Amino acid sequence: MTKTATFETNKGTITAELFEKDAPGTVANFEKLANEGFYDSIRFHRVIPDFVVQGGCPNAKIGGTPKGPPGTGGPGWQIKCETAGNPQTHKIGALSMAHAGKDTGGSQFFMVLSESNTRHLNGVHTVFGQITTGLDVMNKLTDKDHMVTVRVA
Repeated sequence: MTKTATFETNKGTITAELFEKDAPGTVANFEKLANEGFYDSIRFHRVIPDFVVQGGCPNAKIGGTPKGPPGTGGPGWQIKCETAGNPQTHKIGALSMAHAGKDTGGSQFFMVLSESNTRHLNGVHTVFGQITTGLDVMNKLTDKDHMVTVRVA
């Protein structure tokens, strides 16, 4: 059975199929964080038109006490990249792990706004899902918007 992530944002709902077969560790990590409420009330701190919408930094939590600038935080651990043998690419609406170098990802992820402008990320960042509904919502997000809740079922 396919796992699905539901992102309730302040702009609407986004749902995505998760690629458990291609990125099992990444999906397990994302599912754990989502279902524990880690992503709730976290802003999309980095939105670059025709590139990506990025979120998942605990330093961007609404009403939170940041431990550093938005974009520098994580869950307290790092996960391995799952790019070797992963056939998924950075298509529009792909979910992919952000990192500061190989095997340094944790909680930050991005949604792809442009396939042509993210081709250089293929094989470098782990694609672990694909938006199935809510691309219109993704396209409306700015760095002032946030995730209300994120859950995986």
